[in-house]
Amino acid sequence: MIEEIGRIAVKVSGREAGKRCVIVDVIDKNFVLVTGPKELTGVRRRRANVKHLAFTPHKIDIKKGASDEEVMKALEAAGLTEYMKSKVKVELEALA
Repeated sequence: MIEEIGRIAVKVSGREAGKRCVIVDVIDKNFVLVTGPKELTGVRRRRANVKHLAFTPHKIDIKKGASDEEVMKALEAAGLTEYMKSKVKVELEALA
């Protein structure tokens, strides 16, 4: 299952489109709980449809329901803070 806890994803729709986030919990087969953290990427902790996410090969080691501080520490330990700050250009053709 690619939508696993700790997986880094890119939001492809909505006001946060193009921003990276981290999956902190899997709610069911259609929804996951994601966070930026907001201070780092601008993505606040919220429920997201898996159809609105593009998954990356990067994964960090966090526990289920990790706080934003724990996610931030894990990102720093993995050396991914600059990677998370960069925004991705979302192409509309790629969503179809």
